[in-house]
Amino acid sequence: MNGRRMARLAAAGVILVMAGHVWAFDPLFAQGSIPANPGASMTPGERPCESGAPGQPLTLHEAVGRGLCHNPKTREAWADVKAQAAAMGVARAAFLPTMSGNWQGMRDDSATDVNGHPELGSNTTATVRSESVSLNWVLFDFGARAAALRDASELLAAARATQDATLQDTFATVAKEYYAAQAAQGAREAAAQVERMTQDSLTAAQARVDRGVAPVTDALQAQTQHDEAVFNLTKAEGDAQTALGTLASDIGLDPGEPLVVPAATATPLPDAAYSESVAQLIDDVKRTHPAVLAAQAQFEAAQAKVTQTRAEGLPNISLVGKYSHNNQPATLGLGIPTFPATGHDAYVGVQVTIPFFEGFGRHYQVRQAEAEAERQDDALDGTRQQVALDVWTSYQAQRTATENAVHSESLLAIARRSFDAAEHRYRAGVGNILELLNTQTALATAQQRRVQALADWHNAKLQLASKLGRLSMRDITQRLPTE
Repeated sequence: MNGRRMARLAAAGVILVMAGHVWAFDPLFAQGSIPANPGASMTPGERPCESGAPGQPLTLHEAVGRGLCHNPKTREAWADVKAQAAAMGVARAAFLPTMSGNWQGMRDDSATDVNGHPELGSNTTATVRSESVSLNWVLFDFGARAAALRDASELLAAARATQDATLQDTFATVAKEYYAAQAAQGAREAAAQVERMTQDSLTAAQARVDRGVAPVTDALQAQTQHDEAVFNLTKAEGDAQTALGTLASDIGLDPGEPLVVPAATATPLPDAAYSESVAQLIDDVKRTHPAVLAAQAQFEAAQAKVTQTRAEGLPNISLVGKYSHNNQPATLGLGIPTFPATGHDAYVGVQVTIPFFEGFGRHYQVRQAEAEAERQDDALDGTRQQVALDVWTSYQAQRTATENAVHSESLLAIARRSFDAAEHRYRAGVGNILELLNTQTALATAQQRRVQALADWHNAKLQLASKLGRLSMRDITQRLPTE
């Protein structure tokens, strides 16, 4: 193969690579593990990201799926994984030879006039072309490339773990906002029920006043209670719309998108089996949480960077080669016409590069890399402490929410019986308005606490799973009562 053909093939290869699709062309197998979409690693085997109008009602499963796909934080983490995968491909490419081609074409017009000796002058016009192909292959570099590859590999592992942690956080955030919307919607329904009860009480009180069996203050007190219920209903409606708008934003929809979520219920749900003690959970999460794995990978990448920086200051041995071809016209001497000619040059050999002195820059680069490794080690310790605290807090919150859910059920049953009895006594003429209004207020409070306790109960379970790094779509697949 002559030099001209080699140059053309090299140029064609560069053009094909530049014109190809980046993600479809992966000769070094660096990007094969990139998820198909931002939430694919948590939703394996499920359909692609949903778009369009949300379901009516919106299920928790759909809300979480949309949030994992469309939340800006999950998309950013996904993009970081793709970037780090490409960086690992760059590190692998350093072990391969590099080849470059060069082609040059020019119109050469030169003239020489020798004073007093016109016979020695010359005037040449020619089209000159030259082609060359160069090869460089680093054979040995005291481990610089290996350290760079380990650095890139650890950074990719860190990006993947960070994506997992981001998905866990986003999952938990969407679930929290979903349950908050359920609580706000339930509070609105409870407020509407209270408004209807106060209207009934007002009607009953006004009837007794009209018959002359109760003082006018009964009707006034009942009117005050009803007006307060109307005020609370208006506020509850605004709170519900705010909660639904927040949920819509978290799942990638416009805040004004109309959403409907089902009411929270007390039906027992399949819980994650946490047979371990809280101390065992904390010990496990310090080793297995995605945030800890990401920090650990960052620390190991920083250590590899120290090795790489040191090795880059050592000698390296490369295989070099070049072939060039040109048609530069030739002449035998001054005053002799030029003649068409061709020439070529070729060499192959070994090149040794020894950095004798770099102005002490390498020394400080190593110190900088060592300091970064120390910082990453401290960050790893901080991450372990944080995840341990998060598990402890979520564990206690789950216990509290479970107990409150049980207590709220009995509290609501007692308040309802008290109100029914007071209402019956008042209508029978043996009770007073204060008793009726007090039990009515107690019932309204119990209803609101029940709704909030159920939302907190559902949310606490997923929050603990998230803090443990064990949250997955399986945790909500069978939760039909909340869907």
